[in-house]
Amino acid sequence: MDLVPRMTGIQRKTFSLIAMLLLVPGMIIWAQDKKPDIPDAPSTAQPPQPFPEDAPAAPKDQPNTSGQPAAESSQPDTGAPPPRMPEVKTMPPGTPKDDGSNSREDLYRIISTVNFVQVPVTVKDQDGRLVSGLVPKDFQVLENGEKQKMTFFTSDPFPLSAAVVFDLGMPDSVVQKVNQTFSSLEGAFSQFDEVSLYVYSGTVTRLTDFGTVGQELNETLSELKTKHGKNDGVPVTSGPFGPQGPAINGTPVGSAVPILITPPRESHVINDAILAAALDLSKRDRSRRKIIFVISDGRELGSTAGYRDVLKVLLTNGIVVYGVGVGGTGIPGYGKLQRLHVPRMGTGDILPKYASATGGELFTEFSKDAIDSVYARAIMDARNQYTLGYVTKAAPGGSYREVEVRVARPDCANYSAPCIRTFAKSGYYPAPPSR
Repeated sequence: MDLVPRMTGIQRKTFSLIAMLLLVPGMIIWAQDKKPDIPDAPSTAQPPQPFPEDAPAAPKDQPNTSGQPAAESSQPDTGAPPPRMPEVKTMPPGTPKDDGSNSREDLYRIISTVNFVQVPVTVKDQDGRLVSGLVPKDFQVLENGEKQKMTFFTSDPFPLSAAVVFDLGMPDSVVQKVNQTFSSLEGAFSQFDEVSLYVYSGTVTRLTDFGTVGQELNETLSELKTKHGKNDGVPVTSGPFGPQGPAINGTPVGSAVPILITPPRESHVINDAILAAALDLSKRDRSRRKIIFVISDGRELGSTAGYRDVLKVLLTNGIVVYGVGVGGTGIPGYGKLQRLHVPRMGTGDILPKYASATGGELFTEFSKDAIDSVYARAIMDARNQYTLGYVTKAAPGGSYREVEVRVARPDCANYSAPCIRTFAKSGYYPAPPSR
């Protein structure tokens, strides 16, 4: 007796069909895995490329600049650091000078420290002409009487950041004379300079922010021509031409009570004006020569700021003051008279003090044509100074330090020809350490 039932013919055919259906997909997958790698046929549009030659191995110390993780090296790690590449130093463009001088750009390539002192110097001959061709060995710099080692020297011209300060408290006849010279003032600056305008009398007003010579400056100067100064004569407080009108026995007509009118007190706040210009200049780019150009009769009366406080701001920020003395200061011999201090009349020698202490100069001219020529001379002097530099041992934020510049030529004060005159700041205040 059979224990396993025999399959009928129909059952056997059904079993075979199921087995084939299960085996065919597996055979197809196996055939695809065994397919040989056959290269593509060469393209008719592009000829076949030759195989690349073996590239040289990259050095071990080559930096990874691709941003991808570096592949593992097949070379054994010896533990030694990679060799350092030699430092490459390039020569700045231009032919180096053999006299030991620098270019203006070198002043800002060096590392800036608060101990570096920059001293602009103007050198003129006995006729007032600029002396050119001097080299570092012609100069000596002394700080508090001790000779300093110069680390920088250049005679390159500098672009200017100039604050022009105009006194509207002068007599109107003087103001109108100066108004006619504004075209010459504008023409004295170059396209590389930046200029800002200020006016003052009893208060200080900034008319324009710093900008290049152009339409805005021209329009501001044209508007300034319409301004007037104070009355040239003595203030009228009474009489038929007084402000109270006609009076009978001191009593104004139509009023039973006499009116007492006192003239307003004059103010000539030149200290405040220079201080306002200096604070704005302190924010300008350090690569520019910073100057304040004052057109005034030099009188000071009623300022909030004192001379010493303003001078400290000027010297700390390396600002030079140039003055055009007009009005009474332009009359020969009148300057000595102005040094006499009359109570309630102010002082008249303040502008020469600023110019002398900061290394600038005061030009005293009286006629319109002379004022025209002064603008170009003063601006040219400011732009074409020698620039000396040294590293001081003074502590940052310390007390005032005296500076003396000597040139290897006889001074005009010794009455020997040919002689020179030197204009440089008398000292400086070490800048406090930056935060």
